[in-house]
Amino acid sequence: MSALSLLERYQQLVWERSPSKLPVWEAGLVYVVRILQVLVRDLSSGELNLRAMSLVYTTLLSLVPLLALSFSILKGFGVQNQLRPMLLSTLEPLGEKGVEITDQIIGFVNNMSVGVLGVIGLVFLIYTVIALMNKIERNFNYIWRVAKSRSLARRFSDYLSVVLVGPVLVFSAMGLTATAQNTEIVQYLMGIEPFGTLIALFFKLLPIMLVVIAFTFVYIFIPNTKVKIGPALVGGIAASLMWNIVGQIFASFVITSGNYAAIYSAFATLIFFLIWLYAGWLILMLGSSIAFYIQNPGYITSTAQRVPTLSNRMKEHLALMIMSEVGRHFYHDLMACDDESLSDALHTDSQKLEAVIEVLLKLGYLELTSDEERYVPGVPLDETQVADLLSAVRRSGEDEHFSDQLFSDRWPVEEAMVQMESAARQAMQGMTLKELIARQESGEA
Repeated sequence: MSALSLLERYQQLVWERSPSKLPVWEAGLVYVVRILQVLVRDLSSGELNLRAMSLVYTTLLSLVPLLALSFSILKGFGVQNQLRPMLLSTLEPLGEKGVEITDQIIGFVNNMSVGVLGVIGLVFLIYTVIALMNKIERNFNYIWRVAKSRSLARRFSDYLSVVLVGPVLVFSAMGLTATAQNTEIVQYLMGIEPFGTLIALFFKLLPIMLVVIAFTFVYIFIPNTKVKIGPALVGGIAASLMWNIVGQIFASFVITSGNYAAIYSAFATLIFFLIWLYAGWLILMLGSSIAFYIQNPGYITSTAQRVPTLSNRMKEHLALMIMSEVGRHFYHDLMACDDESLSDALHTDSQKLEAVIEVLLKLGYLELTSDEERYVPGVPLDETQVADLLSAVRRSGEDEHFSDQLFSDRWPVEEAMVQMESAARQAMQGMTLKELIARQESGEA
């Protein structure tokens, strides 16, 4: 069988059959193969690789300030001694080099006293940490097809809450777990079977469970969009498995890399550290991609279509639906719409709505609330005609260098365009957005 016929057979088995018509096990297998194919396609495009590399550079600049800020908070709760074991666990695949890097990082952190930095030094320290978190968010937003980042106020509140409170909760949980393991009740139960085996298995799996929880939290919190717990948990489990498998492979590579150490001498430790950072960020982003595709199965296609293509007709349709929903909430004094409520009300994923919302914001038909999270009408709905809205959306993207003025000498074509717009306006008979909302509500009733 030729390679071409094998490819056609694969296409038929994976993409041309409807999973709803297959047995459960076969549908699940087809679903997994489809996700694997789109992940490989994303990796082969090179974008995820470049973003992982950029995060490696940013991490090098921001790691010590980040740990110093967290370390200063941990001291207040008396759990700062947990920082070294956590770093050792993270860098475990580096073997002895991981211990060396951990000691150097801890040394840098101990030498950086937040109390003696001064106002300017403290501001710079916080800025460095927020810049790192912001770059992480932009990379996760890319995976989730989100163009809008958090507002400046939300960056400070959200990022600092994670940096300051997160480590305390994590290390407190680790400390409580270690304490619980040594209590008399647990020791007594461990002497009774099958409780002893189950408890031992639980404590053995606990580090993996903590990694899954950490990854799941990152996938829910970091992207500036609503991520459901189910897809985030699946992505966290997948990333945790990749983390452990790649960690074992990398540890074997480090052990057998004596030649590299001889060639690069003192730089070998830094090189291995950079490679492990790159692998870690790439694994983290792949897990986020898995969560995205599970939550948005419409993006699992056989073709490399990253952003959904909307026809002009669909853009106009969505613009009217968005304005109707926002206007309905406005007139009935309901809570202003946000991306999630619009997506639920219009039964459309937020990525398709985002491009149209951006146009409506730019044209002034929508405005953001003070927290920049919700939308309210930007024009008087009882005065704004539907025809004007449609014409504005249709003309969005035009500029002085490329507009219909370039074709003004094409009189027959220009005349036909004018007649079409005139007929559309006449058909709507001066209908305003308020009248459209009223008709929509009466139709639903």
